[in-house]
Amino acid sequence: MEIEFLGGTSEIGRSAVLVNGSLLLDFGMSTDNPPRLPVGDPDPEAVVVSHGHLDHAGAVPALLSGDSRPPIHWTPPTRELTTTLARDTLKLHGGSYRCPFTEAELQRLTQVSREHGYRETFEAAGHEVTLFDAGHIPGSAHVLVDDGDARLLYTGDFHTDDQRLVSRTTARPDVDVVVCESTYSDVQHDDRAGVEERFVRSVETTLWEGGTVVVPAFAIGRTQEMLLICEAYDVPCYVDGMGQGVTEMLRRHPTFVRDPDALRRAKSHARFVTGRDGQRRRIADQGAAIVTTSGMLTGGPAMTYVPEIRTNPTNKLTFTGYQVEGTPGRELLETGRTEIDGRIMPVSARIESYDFSAHADREGLLGFLSTYEKTTLLVNHGDRCGAFAAELCEDGYDARAPGLGETITVPSTPARR
Repeated sequence: MEIEFLGGTSEIGRSAVLVNGSLLLDFGMSTDNPPRLPVGDPDPEAVVVSHGHLDHAGAVPALLSGDSRPPIHWTPPTRELTTTLARDTLKLHGGSYRCPFTEAELQRLTQVSREHGYRETFEAAGHEVTLFDAGHIPGSAHVLVDDGDARLLYTGDFHTDDQRLVSRTTARPDVDVVVCESTYSDVQHDDRAGVEERFVRSVETTLWEGGTVVVPAFAIGRTQEMLLICEAYDVPCYVDGMGQGVTEMLRRHPTFVRDPDALRRAKSHARFVTGRDGQRRRIADQGAAIVTTSGMLTGGPAMTYVPEIRTNPTNKLTFTGYQVEGTPGRELLETGRTEIDGRIMPVSARIESYDFSAHADREGLLGFLSTYEKTTLLVNHGDRCGAFAAELCEDGYDARAPGLGETITVPSTPARR
């Protein structure tokens, strides 16, 4: 088995792995301006998408240019989430260097889509493929690939602890090689219940003081997690941006969420924002909690609310996810200033950050990999892949961090020849 790394090596973004020159696992794009895409210009016979986040699925429609029509395999939520992201990218950046595909290519997704549930084995480009619940977001999957000579587990992104929206991964299939994400390989997450309680106390305090809390959140996964928390603690909230449509969509796929009834209650508890007739400005002035995209302040309704609340120190911005270097959210966290309408402006509102990560931390990664002590480990999707691979080697693992464009050959397993 030959495994070529077209992206996601020592970085978070543009994940893409080509197996045996024919089966492509993920095809993402980075959040940079301009975005970075996978290298190599692949023309696969089939594609499997692990989950519907930009860094894993954002460039998938670009694979359908020209005469190329490879079937794309995914879970039903991943298909819908990828399509939603693609429509948003086209709406915001269509026709520019920031959008690597056209409307025509996006429309072709429907023609080539092949949907699968967890643990349903199917054929793709001459390989047997099985998807397992990865516990990251609804529809996220570990991808098991068997070419008859060797078995590969591509973890995608995963979590080993329960979230309110999805349950943790429990899958540990027998394989010869693991391509493992390493996003939080040097981080220990705080206890989730404790993080929730601190977040809720902070929001409630601000509301009691008459302030407004803007909660930037990723539309896919994080928005729904925050709505579930607000409902559980009876915190009144609004929801704005793409997260509204994603919440509606996930209710159509109840088998891919942990508690469909809780998600229904959370949707009913939140008030959806239309944005008509100056609604956002009124909400920002009335003292409310507003869960809104984008999670890194790179656009979306969040950038309508920030100017409205920025001058009042009673108000608050509470980040709920990692802020990538170079994004407005990261700049605001580090400097207390951010770009608004083309001008760098100070923000007097209080700024906080909470770790609601949907990734396994160091303990979770090591616990997951303990099943694979005698397996070849290829570390990707992180900014310290080499360091983590070296640490694994010190613990007796056969681990390495492939470079961009590198091909790794996995020997045939005698029992499978």
